[in-house]
Amino acid sequence: MSTSPLPLALLDFVGIEHGESASAALRGAVGIAQAVEAAGYRRYWVSEHHNMRSLACSAPELLTAHVAGATSTIRVGAAGIMLPNHAAFKVAETFRTLLAMHPGRIDLALGRAPGTDPLTAHVLRRGLRVDPAEEFPTQVAELLAFLGDGFPEGHPYSPLVAAPVVDERPDLFVLGSSGYGPRFAAVNGLSAVFAHHMSPELAVPALRDYRRDFRPRQEGDAPYSAISVLTFASEDDDSVTEFEAAWALTMRNLSRGVREPLRPEQVTELARSVDFAERRRDEGRMVVGAPKDVAVRLLELKEAAQADEVVAVTPSLDRGRRTASLVALADAWRAVA
Repeated sequence: MSTSPLPLALLDFVGIEHGESASAALRGAVGIAQAVEAAGYRRYWVSEHHNMRSLACSAPELLTAHVAGATSTIRVGAAGIMLPNHAAFKVAETFRTLLAMHPGRIDLALGRAPGTDPLTAHVLRRGLRVDPAEEFPTQVAELLAFLGDGFPEGHPYSPLVAAPVVDERPDLFVLGSSGYGPRFAAVNGLSAVFAHHMSPELAVPALRDYRRDFRPRQEGDAPYSAISVLTFASEDDDSVTEFEAAWALTMRNLSRGVREPLRPEQVTELARSVDFAERRRDEGRMVVGAPKDVAVRLLELKEAAQADEVVAVTPSLDRGRRTASLVALADAWRAVA
């Protein structure tokens, strides 16, 4: 059996289960990262979300350091850093520090969305009135310059050094859930991640276009892409149904401004309801079922999108089930790939 990592990654929202503390949720995140590292995953990523009682991922850079310190081989990073919420110089300093702590293991995926509601975004940006879509290209250019590209002669920022100075940069990706992200990545010679779990109908054509339109930034650069998919693998039909129900409840709560952890009894009630049984399942958005079937369908999706990696998105109210699903997926992947 090959010891090289599988083309699998995990995007973790670091959910806080009903009745548990944030500290317990962070310990749980470390446990999941250790489990997927042992299973052969290539990457463990955490998202950036704010103003959520149900999530503990408001500081992905700190979580990256924490998880990287508790693992040894898996790449760890943020997917992403929502760049409009941050100064490019500070992001460069932070991720260079992470590289100094954990050389060769740090990833940085960049998003232009706020990762939160408008009021929270307003606070994060210190009340400044900005257009994130308009500012994003300039912020990315500044970040790349601070990470080693350098500024043109005479640029006002050229005397600055993003310390500590290190000999590498993180693996950089651009996040997207619309056509913008992959197009931006292609034009600028960067790697791309598309959120199939948010826009499944756009994912395959967007990533195929990315590969077609890729322009190398430097000689030898090649396109590299990943597709993130809502995924749950289990032989237990009840567990699969409850995963689907938990996601449906999460989306319903978000639409109503409810940001509390899910109650297990709510999930069970919905999963067993006649109404839910009649309208499940959202085949276009989720890949769920028996591990072998899930692995086959994810491989097919990876091929269709011409992607290099699949990023599992497996939010659930039961961390044990999540971990079992992720390990089962890795085992099934090896069997069918």
